[in-house]
Amino acid sequence: MSKVDSVAEATIPTAPLTGKALLQKVKELSHLAKRETATQCGYVKTTKAGVTRTDLSGFYDAVLTAKGVKLDETSRDNRGKTATYKATVHKNGQLLIGAAYTKEMGLKEGDTFSIKLGYKHIHLVQDS
Repeated sequence: MSKVDSVAEATIPTAPLTGKALLQKVKELSHLAKRETATQCGYVKTTKAGVTRTDLSGFYDAVLTAKGVKLDETSRDNRGKTATYKATVHKNGQLLIGAAYTKEMGLKEGDTFSIKLGYKHIHLVQDS
């Protein structure tokens, strides 16, 4: 291990930097590459195989948060299907309306509708 390597390892924090401390460190290390800056700020992960990798995604998220940019965590965690407002007739002739639509409309089990056919559309009118 060279003298430079031992100095670099000594400056890596045990916990990732956040907030003002992170922004200050990024400013100090502006001459380094992005990956090296992230490593020096403590954004590293160790894989199951024992390989150490730089966590650039976590680093970028922390920098944005430190700068006051709020990321929408709910959209990132709930990656289910979203309503497209289109429906397709199945091979058996059935038309299925998904749970995303019924949830958005606040419908409950047992709600009924009248079907009104138009020229190129179908209206579902909720029975009262």
